[in-house]
Amino acid sequence: MAEKFLMPKLSPTMEEGQISRWLKQEGDTFEANETIAEVDTDKATMEMTALAGGTLLKILKGAGDTAALGEPIAITGEKGEDIAGLLSEISSNGRGKSPEKAEPKEEKREEKSEEVEEKVPTREEPNEVAKEGNEELKEEVSETEGRSYDYQRPEAKEDATDKSPKSKVQSPQFENGRLIVSPIAARMAVENGVDLKSVKGSGPSGRIIKRDIESAMESGQWSVVSGQKEEVQTTPSFSASQTQGASAYREETTSKMRRIIAQRLSESIGPIPTFYLTVEIEMDKALEFRKLINASLKEDEKVSVNDVIVKVAAMASLKHPFVNSSYRDDKIRFYEDADVGVAVAIDEGLITPIVRGANRKGIAEISREIKEMASRAREKKLQPEEYTGATFSISNLGMFGIKEFTAIINPPEAAILAVGTAKPTAVVEDGGFVARNLMNVTMSCDHRVIDGATGAKFLQTFKQMLENPILMLM
Repeated sequence: MAEKFLMPKLSPTMEEGQISRWLKQEGDTFEANETIAEVDTDKATMEMTALAGGTLLKILKGAGDTAALGEPIAITGEKGEDIAGLLSEISSNGRGKSPEKAEPKEEKREEKSEEVEEKVPTREEPNEVAKEGNEELKEEVSETEGRSYDYQRPEAKEDATDKSPKSKVQSPQFENGRLIVSPIAARMAVENGVDLKSVKGSGPSGRIIKRDIESAMESGQWSVVSGQKEEVQTTPSFSASQTQGASAYREETTSKMRRIIAQRLSESIGPIPTFYLTVEIEMDKALEFRKLINASLKEDEKVSVNDVIVKVAAMASLKHPFVNSSYRDDKIRFYEDADVGVAVAIDEGLITPIVRGANRKGIAEISREIKEMASRAREKKLQPEEYTGATFSISNLGMFGIKEFTAIINPPEAAILAVGTAKPTAVVEDGGFVARNLMNVTMSCDHRVIDGATGAKFLQTFKQMLENPILMLM
């Protein structure tokens, strides 16, 4: 029996997902627990599997389209089944519309569905939406972040307000005189001098995407842009400054990951009463300790200063339970192990792979885990349980030469350590000057859980362990 395939919840923080690619196409059969598509969630690309076997009868959300949890993204069933009733039902609900059933809805821009149609004002006609609301213009979506550029052919400007039935696009690449192309493809075309009108698009509705430019360049089947420049009409997500004398600018729609980061951190710095404590730590013995460890390890297994810091932070946090806890309105949750989140910078933002039970692991094991998870984080291959649920976090910018900074707490954690660089500094000792490697560490504390004295005592323990690593054994 034919049924709707709904967008599943693939991670604890997921509210919507973007189809990265379909591994099965319409008409393909699949088995139970077989992966049929890949979905981009807030911080990772997840595999979407079928709970039961069947046939993919209809794809409602193509690659690049975004769907909310529980929204229909496909129809599955037995081969040859009649799905007209389901399509009609989905269309009447206004979700997952098929292209032939779509109705214009100006308020639905955020759905990023290739089937939604709306009017976008041109520069020459800024009030055209209000005056001619019946004109339909299909919304373009890029293959990455749901944004696109409209390249308008000069000869098509006169037809931009045509209200005839021909507003339903016949050409797969041109709509109301506009060439549908993603930002990445547009940039590649400009950088390589590719005439977009000579490239055939393979994306939804004939949109030109990155792989089309790459294919055209490999095959040589493209023409060079002439000296005459085409007029570029941008969507509201890409703008140029109109103020006399002001700097030009551009705007890009934020990625799903960046929106989640912004949302989570705005939940932190506003509602959470935060205070900061900074301590200076002499790192000479910690550096010598690391050197001794590395002397017995292979070159690709060498540990970093940050690996030592993770271990020390885990051990110190268990000696001060409020640091390894979280505020839960009417309760404070204390954790038995230190699950330390380690901030890793990736192209789209920041992610914190978690070393579970770092207090029970050796420094070499911690190092291997961080390297392996950081590598998969950059490839967006981490599973949700690998980056959610830390009890304490560390952000280290010392490798960039940053001396001191403050980090934002990642809710519901109660604290985060901001680690600076260890730098040789002249200090007074026995009436003379000696060089010591000093490192500044700043702790951001949730005052609902951690009092000033509690935070200070933790940093005191943390400092003592780094300045004399043998104390970790006590």
